[in-house]
Amino acid sequence: MRQLKITKSITNRESASLDKYLQEIGKEELISVEEEVELAQRIKKGDRYALEKLTKANLRFVVSVAKQYQNQGLSLPDLINEGNLGLIKAAEKFDETRGFKFISYAVWWIRQSILQALAEQSRIVRLPLNQVG
Repeated sequence: MRQLKITKSITNRESASLDKYLQEIGKEELISVEEEVELAQRIKKGDRYALEKLTKANLRFVVSVAKQYQNQGLSLPDLINEGNLGLIKAAEKFDETRGFKFISYAVWWIRQSILQALAEQSRIVRLPLNQVG
């Protein structure tokens, strides 16, 4: 399994709190595909601990997606926050019976959350989504 490391050379760090957050999520262990399936089944049964474990294991991925949207009107911590909301929504809706890895499913929700936030919060005057881009 590929280890995703977040270093200062690839991330524009804006604050000490962001540094601390990145250090904390770097300590979280990655999970295997089998664990993803088991956690998804437990989440469907209402297990909040399983939801927490699945989302914490994928927080580093949210940072890597959020970095792609830097300098578009929101700060990196705000982009990460919005991506985390998308990750939680993906974890709640993930269907392990389809045969896809969780992160393949979650990337859509993460990007959608970030793009929605950029559309709504990055300008003084909000433009409708069909007028942006």
